[in-house]
Amino acid sequence: MVFCSKLNKEGEALDRPPFPGELGQRIVDNISKEAWQQWLAQQTILINEYRLNPMDPQARIFLQEQLLAFLFDEKTD
Repeated sequence: MVFCSKLNKEGEALDRPPFPGELGQRIVDNISKEAWQQWLAQQTILINEYRLNPMDPQARIFLQEQLLAFLFDEKTD
């Protein structure tokens, strides 16, 4: 169990970090499976709406910024 900072409640923890490094560990420590599934749905919407190629480095930067905003309310410029 983990206290999910996105949903403000206890929830089932992710089994493993979704990314390597500090960001992946931060997600495991602070985000529930339910919130992660919400992010995956939002990410799909963003990819389709903006016609992003997830292999493109600029698209990956954009998606990471959106992930931080969605999960942790961090705004980047």
